[in-house]
Amino acid sequence: MKRSSPWRKLAEAEDAVNRAVAATRVGRYFKLEARKSSFTKELRAGAATFLTMAYIISVNAAILTDSGGPCTVSDCTPVVVGNSTAVPGPECTVGSNPGYEQCLGRTKSDLIVATAVAAMAGSFAMGALANLPLGLAPGMGANAYFAYNMVGFHGSGSIPYGTALAGVMVEGIVFFILSAVGLRSRLARMIPRNIRLATAVGIGLFLAFTGLQAHQGVGLVGASPSTLVTLTACSETDPATGACLGGSMRSPTFWLGAVGFLVTATCLARDVKGGMIYGIVFVTVVSWIRGTAVTVFPDTAAGNAGFDYFKKVVDFHTITTTAGRLSFGGLRHGNALLAVFTLLYVDVLATTGTMYSMAEYGGFTDGAGGGFDGEYRAFLVDAGSTVLSAALGSTTVTTYVESTAGIREGGRTGVTAITVAACFLASLFFGPVLTSVPPWAVGPSLVLVGAMMMRVAKDIEWADMKEAIPAFVTMALMPLTFSIANGIIAGLGVYIALHCYDWARIAYLKASKVLDERRNQVAASSAGEASGITATTAMAAAADEV
Repeated sequence: MKRSSPWRKLAEAEDAVNRAVAATRVGRYFKLEARKSSFTKELRAGAATFLTMAYIISVNAAILTDSGGPCTVSDCTPVVVGNSTAVPGPECTVGSNPGYEQCLGRTKSDLIVATAVAAMAGSFAMGALANLPLGLAPGMGANAYFAYNMVGFHGSGSIPYGTALAGVMVEGIVFFILSAVGLRSRLARMIPRNIRLATAVGIGLFLAFTGLQAHQGVGLVGASPSTLVTLTACSETDPATGACLGGSMRSPTFWLGAVGFLVTATCLARDVKGGMIYGIVFVTVVSWIRGTAVTVFPDTAAGNAGFDYFKKVVDFHTITTTAGRLSFGGLRHGNALLAVFTLLYVDVLATTGTMYSMAEYGGFTDGAGGGFDGEYRAFLVDAGSTVLSAALGSTTVTTYVESTAGIREGGRTGVTAITVAACFLASLFFGPVLTSVPPWAVGPSLVLVGAMMMRVAKDIEWADMKEAIPAFVTMALMPLTFSIANGIIAGLGVYIALHCYDWARIAYLKASKVLDERRNQVAASSAGEASGITATTAMAAAADEV
């Protein structure tokens, strides 16, 4: 009994804090009691969401740095030829030129800050204005399209970095206008409810598949030349094919990630508060220990450099090269306009669909209407955040599906999103620590979040094949094509194809009904005229007799 006393006092103190906050103007504004939440629960939810999406700080920066950013041939170190130096050619951007590498290093540091600032501003605005527990950050998928399709690896594409950033900003402005006039919500509500439900399930599968891969997760699945994907967890892979060298299931980091998975799963099964956090923290702390097979700081040049940066703990960097690098002049070309249109349709379908799915998962929707509380402001926030992100040098900002981690922890108000923003603010100062979270620590949480998102599948009308087949196509193609937008597009296409006959039949029946009504009106009018003529004739005859 004595042992439980301190915990009881702690719980009583927590309850007192929650009651005090709920009674304040802030508590009433965020509707803590109305949404059956509490201040401390919202804080835990925000921490859980941040920990599951913190990987974007380093991952987004790494992907966008592959584009070369503002670095050009002019940043390359001159080539020494004999006793003279020569101006380097374009090949210096694909080699290991010291000058170009230094420029890439500055660019990556800038993009880490840009990512954190865009996520901080977007999440804070989502919480403060829309009062929703959704975290925002530059989105995966759009950053890869920007880096590898628009700008190209180290600037080898058809669109310069500055022009590509201008395209992102224009897309964000158009998206903001669509949101402001209400057209975005109308477009989103045109998506059938079963497709929206399937989108939530598909995103869950997408998340789980991501968490099982090597780059973002535990590395349990990987490439196969015969079956495309297979069981891996390799200790070593072929750099060309990605196939295992020396057999599968031998990766020490996978087994550490599996332990983290069990820690988190056990906490969730027993309803332990903050369960999504403990597995991530455990795996991360173990991975920081050097000299082990699971360390995130191996005894290599890159590992030593990473450990030296990690030891700083606190570090602050200001953006020097990527902010304000927009060039609107190049948007006149067709390929740039096509890229802007592509980004826009991905935002309309994927980002809007994701937000509706998060609202569905959190229970914020109004049922058949398909809307949710704070919808209008939420749309404005994520569109406006894209404009800010482009100005800083990054890509489109989206609502993160990892927000389900916080919702699972009980997050129901904007306090969760503001907590996420505070964590991103802290990341600006604790970058060495937060960017050292390994993917095998985050992967298990993504898999478990995916599992929890399966629950909305029961609400899909599986007995009606015209509804079930499009829903299945939607949820299946998201992980199999690694694209949320592809799943939505395919599901909608199948839905339209299967309902064309019904819609045509309804239109025919309505048209026939209208024509029949017109015929009846004409017949009635003719009968009335004939009756009027008869009456007039009779009256005239009577007058003649008189």
